[in-house]
This record gives sequence, C-alpha cells and structure tokens, in this order.
Amino acid sequence: MKRNALRDLMSWKANAERKPLVLKGARQVGKTWLMKEFGKTQYKNYVYFNFDEEDELKSIFETNKNPQRIIELLSLISGSKILPRDTLIIFDEVQECPAALNSLKYFKEKANEYHVIAAGSLLGTLLAQPKSYPVGMVNLLDIAPLTFDEFLEAIEPNLFIYYNSIQKDQHVEEIFHNRLLETYNNYLIIGGMPECVSSWIRYKDPARIIQIQRELIEVYENDFSKHNGKVNSGRILMVFRSIVAQLAKPNEKFMYGAVREGGRARDFEEAIEWLVSAGMLNRVYNVSKMEHPLAAFDKLEQFKLFVFDTGLLKYMAGVDNSAILLKADYQFKGPLTENYLLQQLRGQFEVVPRYFSDKTSEIDFVLQHGTEIIPVEAKGGEDKSAPSFKRYVLEHEPEHALRFSKRGYRKDGFITNIPLYLATKTKELL
Repeated sequence: MKRNALRDLMSWKANAERKPLVLKGARQVGKTWLMKEFGKTQYKNYVYFNFDEEDELKSIFETNKNPQRIIELLSLISGSKILPRDTLIIFDEVQECPAALNSLKYFKEKANEYHVIAAGSLLGTLLAQPKSYPVGMVNLLDIAPLTFDEFLEAIEPNLFIYYNSIQKDQHVEEIFHNRLLETYNNYLIIGGMPECVSSWIRYKDPARIIQIQRELIEVYENDFSKHNGKVNSGRILMVFRSIVAQLAKPNEKFMYGAVREGGRARDFEEAIEWLVSAGMLNRVYNVSKMEHPLAAFDKLEQFKLFVFDTGLLKYMAGVDNSAILLKADYQFKGPLTENYLLQQLRGQFEVVPRYFSDKTSEIDFVLQHGTEIIPVEAKGGEDKSAPSFKRYVLEHEPEHALRFSKRGYRKDGFITNIPLYLATKTKELL
C-alpha cells in the first residue's frame, strides 16, 4: 500500500538541516513497514534493529556514547557496512531502550551524516515526559492510519486516478460520485488500519475485519496496563471505554461524570493526557471566539475526544454494517461522520481543528488556514439543515464555509458543499 508519509520521509532525507527522525503513532498503524519500505526504495541498503526482539542490543547503547563506536558494533551485528547517507539505520521498538533513544542526541551532534530513523509503540507518552528523550535534537513525524485517499488507492486504483484528478469547482459526474460514496461507506466500516485494509483487499470478508478490530482493541487495552508508567491503568481503560457514550450525547462534550459517577477532572486528566499522547484519541477544544489565532481562544476545560481510527470507533460502538450500507438513519451516524472528518482534516492544516459551542449555537469544526477562519458543518447524509452554521455564515460572510455531506460538490451561496469522500483534498479545494 502506498502511504503519503513516504513523501514526508523523502523531504526529511533531502533536508540539509535533517536530524535523526522519530516516528510517533499508535501501535499497528504501519510504522515498521514504512521505515523498511523507505530504506528499500530510497537508500542503497538499510539495517534494521528491533529492541523488543534483540535484548543484547541494549548493552551497546548502555555502555557507549560515541556514535562512531556504536556504528562499528551495529555493522558487525548486521553483517553489512553502515555507510553515511547510503545506509538507513532503523531502530524499532526504541521505547524498550531509553539509552538508544538518548543516543540520537549524539548522532545529531557528532555523526549527523548518518541517516537514523526510530519508532516504537507508545513513544508519544514517553516524548510527553521531560528528560526522557533528546528534546530539540530530533525531528518528529506523526504516522496515522490510512486516510481515505490512501484507502481508495489501495482498494480501487482506477477510481483513485479519477479521484486524484478532481480539481477546485469541478463537477463530479454522478457515476463517479456514487462509486466514491460507496467506497466512503466501506471506509467507515473497515477504517484505515493497514491490517484491516490488506485483509479486505485479499478476502473481502466483513467477519475477518470485525475479528481484526476486536483483536486490535484487545492489544491496545493490554498496552494500557503494560506501559502506563505512573498513570493509573484502570482510569485509562475507563476513559477509553467511555468514548462511545461520550460521543453519543447530544453535545458530544467530554464529561468526567460520564466516566464514573462523581468523576472529576483531577481523577481522569492524566489518563486523558496519556491516551492523547499515545495517539489513541484525538482531542478537539471548544473555542470562545472564532477568530485568528484560534489557540488563543481555547476553553481548556471544554473538549471532545475522538478515536484515532473511524473503523475502530464503528466497531466499539457496535454499529451494524447494514446501517451504514443501507442509507439508514442510525443513532451514531453524526459522531461517526465527525470522527471520519477529523481524521481526514487533522494532517492538512498547521493548526489542529477546533469546534465552537455556546448556549445558542454549535459549529462542528473550525479550521484556521493562514489567518482565515473557516466554519465546517459535518452531515452524515444529504440533509442540509444546520441553523447555527447558516446563521454564522449569513452574519459573518466568511470567504469559505464548508458543508461536508453526501450531496454533490457544488457552491450553494456562501456555502461550499464538499462530498465526504473529498475531505482529504480540503486544503487543495479552498
């Protein structure tokens, strides 16, 4: 499967100011495959070291701080000479060896001609702790599940060619619109986890997808107790398992009392922080004003939490495939659509999306593009009703106002209706 992140890796390789690179992201999103594919296609060769599988590797880093000596020893272990610029050095599951993570600092300072890339599960939680890694000495790259365009290219390559050619204000013919909507529905069910996508390509068996999703959730829940450090693992689990109920509420705002009766911020703050750092949940803050710069207006006590993969959220909520495929109006349609939209929008803009909510109105998402503020409405079907959104647009006449739905791509007064399947092209279409 082609991954957009390969472009980011190639930019990193070409950058004269390059530092050792650390890949962050939840377990099983394809970090290992990506690093090896990058080594295979962009270098003369690569050497791969896994700190989870090869315990004796740790001693090299625990007893040496000289990168040249480390390179010599790694060359001996891998059986091939490690050359500056020509060999990609891969450290996997690097969280198992803090000394190896720390060695990236010495590579940056004394041997930056060597190309080093590291990854591991739950690295985000480690990077969130001060002193646990060489701050300022590494480049960071977030790796997420497949976005809709990556999914489409993997399962419908011919349709992807058409999709890729769609430009701003272009009419999307009905035959393509319907086929793309069909693929969007499949994406809601399968999601972007690489194992689910490759299983669908091979077997086209929904039962297998459910089985993989069940196993992934079990793996994640086991991780909570294994790698949580000082954070109470029971509380992490409670927060994670409350997400479906939180999103099913009319305003979707995260409520501590919904995790446990009488629950307070101080009981669950650390658990939420852990899940967000681990890449398991995406947090969206409410803003008091829809003005530039958005971050200045964050209400830090008011936020929504979404799951990092829509297919996993669909599984956790127990939404039946038939509800999605038969155009039914089911209870969880709104939250699932918003989760999908956030997953597609997150990497496109410098500033993470926010939402706006007060006593009289609610805007699903607010984007900042340069100094421009863009209101966004998410609709799971073809419905156009959105009083708060329309009122805001009439009062403020923003340059762009976006409604994502299953309707065709067209301008409707001040509002641009973008089909849900084009969400990954949002920035291009502005």
